[in-house]
Amino acid sequence: MRKILIVGAGQSGLQIALGLQSQGYEVTLMSNRTADEIRSGRVMSTQCMFHTALQHERELGLNFWESQAPKIEGVGVSVAGPTASDAKEGARVIDWVGKLDGYAQSVDQRVKMAGWMDTFAQRGGQLVIHGAAVSDLDYFSRTYDLVLVAAGKGELVSMFERDASRSPFDAPQRALAVAYVHGLGPRPEHPEFDAVRCNLVPGVGELFVMPTLTTSGRADILFWEGIPGGPLDVFQGVKDPGAHLALTLELLEKFLPWEYARATKVELADAGGTLAGRYAPTVRKPVGRLPSGGLVLGVGDVVVANDPITGQGSNSASKCAASYLSSIVSHGDRPFDEAWMQSAFDRYWATAQHVTKWTNAMLGVPPEHVLNLLGAAGELPPVADRFANGFNDPGDFENYFYEAELAEGYVAGVAAAAA
Repeated sequence: MRKILIVGAGQSGLQIALGLQSQGYEVTLMSNRTADEIRSGRVMSTQCMFHTALQHERELGLNFWESQAPKIEGVGVSVAGPTASDAKEGARVIDWVGKLDGYAQSVDQRVKMAGWMDTFAQRGGQLVIHGAAVSDLDYFSRTYDLVLVAAGKGELVSMFERDASRSPFDAPQRALAVAYVHGLGPRPEHPEFDAVRCNLVPGVGELFVMPTLTTSGRADILFWEGIPGGPLDVFQGVKDPGAHLALTLELLEKFLPWEYARATKVELADAGGTLAGRYAPTVRKPVGRLPSGGLVLGVGDVVVANDPITGQGSNSASKCAASYLSSIVSHGDRPFDEAWMQSAFDRYWATAQHVTKWTNAMLGVPPEHVLNLLGAAGELPPVADRFANGFNDPGDFENYFYEAELAEGYVAGVAAAAA
């Protein structure tokens, strides 16, 4: 029986651990926190998982919360006009919602990761609660057939070299601020179904609103992404959750009055329901070298960490786990050498590269043809629906999004068909 060590109990690490466990592998999982500590701690992320990523969980029988989590049936885009900061009603130059082919869902990672950790242990997996250092992995690498590093922060990440050819940014592109709330009203444009709402304030940043299942039941996530140094970059040093929420709402009222109108009665879902920070989007080389010469393979955010502006973090983590799981199982009893590690990553990168390209594009100033495309989606539902479904399959953006000629031809074709 092959022995595999996984360091890090996030979406990727746990999904691989449970998947390998179901295939009869001897799996050890290292986490720096217990399930109860995760469950009772602060929120760790935002997340909205689309159909393909959810399907990977279903295939492993890990969709424990599917009947409880809100079903997200659309993705909406609103772009604030120049008068939005004056809180004038209707200060939107673009406003539409596209329908998803298969619904999306969001489950607070405190709920999911704690639940999956308990399941892993109940099924006989070896769970080690310990913050791993490079020296620990140096020791463990001699007794395991494969070591996977799925802990995206801390000392271990330093083992993986930044891939400059795939990492155009060397500094954070957004200041991030999250609040999980109860009491948010529906968007009046579509009160009959839930959608992720993407609100863009040109030159300032973005607000994303998404329904979720948290530790206290149904909630909504208010997620600001502010351009560094701009008017949304004000959450650093705000430690009090109540002050964090008050600041979130103050910015809502100033920049996005249509979202503020449904947020006047919100309260924090729990005392740990806020988060703020920033990081530089980075792609790293997948093979880490230990002092003794041993090799480890990076997983998920360790190797591909995109800005959350396109909502792809948990989706990419799930897709990485599914890809690595397949690569491990199909490799049989052969050694997990450096060539295999690189090939496993390359197989995942074939999908991940589209996420990175799209995300990096969305961090910049949108070119005229993209603004025209988003504007056309308000008049042509098929355009809105296709953009919405790109959150599930970012590879489709290659076909119509990046090049002006392709975008214009696509919109013209849809408009002709509608006429």
